Amino acid sequence: MNQYLAITSRGLENLLAEELEQFGASSVKAVNAGVRFKADEKTLYKCCLWSRTASRFILVLSEFTVRDDMDLYLGATAINWPEYFSEKKRIAVDFNGTNREIRNSQYGALKVKDAIVDRFIKADRERPSIDREQPDLRIHMRLSREDGLLGIDMVGSGLHQRGYRTEAGAAPLRETNAAALVMKSGWTPEKPLLDPMCGSGTLLIEAAMIAAQVAPGLKRKRWGFESLKSFNREEWMEVHAEVTFLSKKGPAKCETRFFGFDNDRRVLETAKANANRAGVGSLIQFEEADASTLQNPEGFGEGHIICNPPYGERLGTTPGLIALYTQLGVQLKTQFKGSVASIYSGSNELLSCIRMRAESTYKLRNGALDCEMKTYQITARGEVTVSPEGVVSQPDVAPEFSNRLRKNLKKLEKWAKQQGVQCYRLYDSDLPDYNVAIDRYNDSIVIQEYAPPKTIPEETARRRLMDTVRATIAVTGVNANNVILKTREKQKGTNQYQKLGEAKRFIEVTEYNVTLEVNLQDYLDTGLFLDHRYTRKMLGEKAQGKDFLNLFAYTGTATVHAAVGGAKSTTTVDMSKTYLAWAERNMKLNGKVGRQHQYIHADCLKWLESEQNQYDLIFIDPPTFSNSKRMEDNFDVQRDHIKLMSDLKRLLRQGGEIVFSNNKRNFKMDLEALSELGLSAQNITHRSIPLDFERNKQIHNCWIITHKEG
Repeated sequence: MNQYLAITSRGLENLLAEELEQFGASSVKAVNAGVRFKADEKTLYKCCLWSRTASRFILVLSEFTVRDDMDLYLGATAINWPEYFSEKKRIAVDFNGTNREIRNSQYGALKVKDAIVDRFIKADRERPSIDREQPDLRIHMRLSREDGLLGIDMVGSGLHQRGYRTEAGAAPLRETNAAALVMKSGWTPEKPLLDPMCGSGTLLIEAAMIAAQVAPGLKRKRWGFESLKSFNREEWMEVHAEVTFLSKKGPAKCETRFFGFDNDRRVLETAKANANRAGVGSLIQFEEADASTLQNPEGFGEGHIICNPPYGERLGTTPGLIALYTQLGVQLKTQFKGSVASIYSGSNELLSCIRMRAESTYKLRNGALDCEMKTYQITARGEVTVSPEGVVSQPDVAPEFSNRLRKNLKKLEKWAKQQGVQCYRLYDSDLPDYNVAIDRYNDSIVIQEYAPPKTIPEETARRRLMDTVRATIAVTGVNANNVILKTREKQKGTNQYQKLGEAKRFIEVTEYNVTLEVNLQDYLDTGLFLDHRYTRKMLGEKAQGKDFLNLFAYTGTATVHAAVGGAKSTTTVDMSKTYLAWAERNMKLNGKVGRQHQYIHADCLKWLESEQNQYDLIFIDPPTFSNSKRMEDNFDVQRDHIKLMSDLKRLLRQGGEIVFSNNKRNFKMDLEALSELGLSAQNITHRSIPLDFERNKQIHNCWIITHKEG
């Protein structure tokens, strides 16, 4: 009997050990990412054809201590390689692991290759050729600290390559992992199996192959062991014929029913083709359907559901996924009561949206991601009720938050319609446990999470955020795909307009008959400061026939209001070319084009010092603090506002007005210094804060500054 190492994914060792014992292997012992065992050649052939969870089988030739590259070379050259294969065979060396002296796997593979070649040369044989792409044999070297294991790969390409899947959907699940999930889910072939988001069908195909006793390795064309001198062709043909007979007979005798649903017709066609190639196409019923509205199909009854829904890696995908998992939970509890569901995901928070208590949890990595499968016994438990009309209802998520949001929505929706605005704040940290700002932009919602205090456990903060998103979708009725989630931390220096992505998805919104372009995803801010809405409206009302100047203009929304209000000319100044181009697009949306509208790319503070033109109406909304590399000096609005007013006074015509706004809390206007400049100021903050920001009286402050009379 030979010594073998079966390689598998971490977490599948015990499952693989059980498999190998069933196939007749002896001395079976689970090790890290593998199983050690002994077997004769016939048993090995069975293992290669039947194993559903192994990725490779290695014939162990030697185990030795590897302190440095000389130990590696000597250990490899000690093996009588010509005894195992001919010099006519093409080989490749796979080297896994490093240690203190051998820090590069490619270098380790080179030393093993040199040892093999030298052993052939010393035996007066030709040197075998190296072929990384299509070798006849793969030599396997595994190094863990100073422990080395060297052997021959009996398989070749990985056993997860069953031969039935030529293409897959997004984020495909490895066949070996899919088989493991089916085996650990608790499903047995006596029960129907359903996948509501089947994708390319891998979970169902692996399950059908189990139920129909179809060997997963049967479609392989080449095996590594066929290139060994010890290959017993007669025994192999005998085992292969027996397995072929069982695998062909199995589907015809199988009575298990399988149901696969997906909302992508093209992916379903791929799934059907995959199932046919696997020899189980007749067993699986594939249909186009959405998991969020899935009904219990005829013939399923109280069966078993298995599913690998998407779980995303980017924060921006979260709202849609929260809605998906939430609705999946609703459908399971309303349509599949009495069934069992096994859901595999990389997000425990998303799994919590299903709102059921798991009977068991099985952890299994998917590539580099930590994932787990939770299995549920589906009972409605009073969480979901269905009216006689078929309308599904369930209790509020985060009831206190839901009630507050519903109350705000009722008040603000009517107000916004009367005002003629599509964008407004629905909620702003009204409740201490739900520390978010929620803004509505027509048919979209932006949820901004304020970074929680360090005293709040991360798990608690994450769960509250999930509940916030779920409740917002439920209360507002907005499509989950139109909900954008962002995290807002206290901004320092130049981070105010931090870029988040490159989606470049702009939408048009209106306020007071002005059309503006907003971007809800690419930037922390959207291009429209909602708390300045009344200020923009006021500027539009004051601008008739005047020369208007907008400093620190951002996306030029104040300029647009002034232009629509009848300004004779507008001048828009900002340091960012991106925002100036945005401002120009905003103006064009409202038909305001021409030489009377100027866009100046400049450091506003330096530009002010040299500008000679005068203006009737000036709007300035500087940052609280800025140390931008594009500015020569840093700027602090409290410290520098008088210097700013000194420069602005020179540009302000007699009878003109400066509308000065900033977001510094507890800002104090230096009225005495302002008076010495010959200017007077009127605080209009109370008039500039709209209804949707009335809870936050310090969201900004706003002043009208004019030349002193006389």
